[in-house]
Amino acid sequence: MESRRRRVVAIIQARMGSTRLPGKVLADIAGQPMLARVVERARRAKTVDEVAVATTADPPDEAVAALCAHRGYACCRGHPTDVLDRYYQAARRFRADVIVRLTADCPLIDPDVMDLTVRAFLAADPPVDLVANRLPQGRTFPIGLDTEVCSLEALECAWKEADQPHQREHVMPYLYEIPGRFRVVLLNNDEDYGMLRWTVDTAEDLELVRAIYARFRGRDDFSWREILKLFEREPSLAEINASVRHKTHRDVG
Repeated sequence: MESRRRRVVAIIQARMGSTRLPGKVLADIAGQPMLARVVERARRAKTVDEVAVATTADPPDEAVAALCAHRGYACCRGHPTDVLDRYYQAARRFRADVIVRLTADCPLIDPDVMDLTVRAFLAADPPVDLVANRLPQGRTFPIGLDTEVCSLEALECAWKEADQPHQREHVMPYLYEIPGRFRVVLLNNDEDYGMLRWTVDTAEDLELVRAIYARFRGRDDFSWREILKLFEREPSLAEINASVRHKTHRDVG
């Protein structure tokens, strides 16, 4: 008998309580909240059956839930700091067999990169537990295109066993920190663009992303390769947030 097709759900973690840029997930980018930019771009991925937002039960995140209700986005609320638990509960609620982890501070997330990562996960033979386009040992995609794809079984194992604060906050470290514990694949791009920073964690990051959207006249269907061409034409764009230190998977809070 033919096996059931696995249901792929992209889950976007979103909360108002950023330490470096509070409220950033609803910051305006060319007339739309940042979270909406992430959801709409993620929805264009062909391999994803559903895109959902996982926010917290804290009162400030009423605003996130309200935006999702107004826009018709799937949403659930959970633990404010145990993001691993929030992901696991969301995965169960939305009947995910395969989870795509995204974050709400990546308004340049690219559906083609998502599809590339999901297809690598689904096509792996023998099967793997996690495919990611960034891991502590390196990255070749710009910061801000981060996509992690894992099975529900692997996520459940991490949910049950992970006991370090950074493992609970950053969701996936338990799966990749100890070589050989799980079957993990790092997806690399042909050329190394890992030094480019296209995520939003500071005011400088937000300024850059707003500048990028302005260059595309508020559209949100441009690709990451179009952004590369923009940076080739205007190399000064990269200087806007060049001084920002990128947080690691061990940073908490």
